[in-house]
Amino acid sequence: MSGAAAPVKARTILHVDMDAFFAAVEIREDPSLEGRPVVIGSDPKEGRGRGVVSTANYEARTYGIHSAMPISHAWRRCPQAAYVRPRLSLYSEVSRQIFEIFRSFTDQVEGLSLDEAFLDVTASRDLFGDGPTIARAIKDRIVEAEAITASVGVATSKYVAKVASDLDKPDGLVVVPAGGEREFLAPLDLSRLWGAGAVTQQKLRRMGLRTIGDIARLDAGALEAALGPAMGARFGNLARGQDARRVHRGTPRKSLSKEITFGADQADREKVERTLFALCDGVARSLRKKSLAGRTVHLKLRWDGFETHTRQRTLDEPAATTERIWPVARQLFHELDDPRRKVRLIGVGLTGFDEEVARQLTMFETGPAGEDPVTRPDDSDLKIAGALDALNDRFGRDSVTRAALLDGHSRRDS
Repeated sequence: MSGAAAPVKARTILHVDMDAFFAAVEIREDPSLEGRPVVIGSDPKEGRGRGVVSTANYEARTYGIHSAMPISHAWRRCPQAAYVRPRLSLYSEVSRQIFEIFRSFTDQVEGLSLDEAFLDVTASRDLFGDGPTIARAIKDRIVEAEAITASVGVATSKYVAKVASDLDKPDGLVVVPAGGEREFLAPLDLSRLWGAGAVTQQKLRRMGLRTIGDIARLDAGALEAALGPAMGARFGNLARGQDARRVHRGTPRKSLSKEITFGADQADREKVERTLFALCDGVARSLRKKSLAGRTVHLKLRWDGFETHTRQRTLDEPAATTERIWPVARQLFHELDDPRRKVRLIGVGLTGFDEEVARQLTMFETGPAGEDPVTRPDDSDLKIAGALDALNDRFGRDSVTRAALLDGHSRRDS
C-alpha cells in the first residue's frame, strides 16, 4: 500500500539588487570619489543641463537626489557632488560578470535589468546550502570579483523576495522564512505593493487602507469591487504573500518604446505630431523586427520645466503597425495636450506583447511547404507593413518611406 505523498517543499527565491550600481562602478574605478555624493548623469552645466539623473549613490540621496530627477534640480540641491557621465558599455560588462556568478549557483536566473535579477535556487540547496547560505556566498563572490556590494532578499516567492531586498540597503540580507510571508508584509506601507501605481494607491487610501496588512484583511469582494476582479484578486493575493509566478530564464522584453527630447522646447504642434508619427512608425518597425505585437499603447509627454505626464490605452487586438498605433497615440496626445505649454519630450511605447500574433506580420511568411502564406482577412495593414519592411531590408533603411514622414506634410491629413 502506497504511503501519503511527500509534502511539497517551499521554493527558495532570491532577489539580488546591486547597490547604486552605476555609481558604485564609477567609485571603484576612481577611488577619489569614495565618501562623496556621486550622481551619474549628464553634465549639469551649473544647473542648466537638460539631462536626468541615472543613478545617485547613498551620500547623494541624503540631499533628496534620486533617479529620473532633472540633472539641473540635482545640481541645485548638491552642487558639490561629483557629476559623472554614464558609461553603459562598462556597466554592461560588469553586469555580465555578475550574472555569470549568479549562473554558477543556478541556471534559473531572470534578469530584470543590468543590476537586478531573480534566482530560483530551490534545486541548488543540496549542493550549496539553504537560501541564506547561497545569498551570502553570492554577495561575497560579487565583492571579491567586482568590489561592489549587493542587497539580497530570500523568500518563497518573487514578490516577497523583491520587497525584502529593498528593506536593508546597502549591502543587506533579509530572509523571510516559509510561512512568515504575511506577517512580514503586514506592517509595510501599501506603496510597496508591487504594481500598484499612484492611482491605485489613491483608491486604496480613500478606502481607509494604509498598510499591506490592511489589504490582506479586507474582504476579497470589497477589493475586487474597488479595483476590478482581476486587479483586486491579484493585489489581494500579493498582500497575503501569495505569488506563484515562476522565475523565467533569460530577460524577456516587457516593453518597447522610443522617445525624443527636442533640442529646444517646441510650441509647433504640427512638428510635435509629425515627430510622434515618426516615433510610432519606428516602434512598429522594431516590433515587427523582433516578432512582437503589443496590446497597450503608452504616451509620454514632458512639458518645459520637466513636468511629465503619461497615458495609456489597451487595444482590442495586439498591434505592430503604424496604422494601428498612430491613431491611438495621437488621441492620447490630444487628451494630454495643453496648447499654452511647450513640449520638451514626446515618446510612445507598447506593452502586453503577443508573440504568436506577431509571427504572422508579413505577407511573405509562408506556411508548410506548398501551402499559401499565412494571412487573415483583416491583415491588410500587416501585409503592407511587411512589404515595406522587405523593401527597406533589401535596399536600405528608409529607401521606401511614408509620405506622412516627409517635411511639411501635415499629420492631420494622414
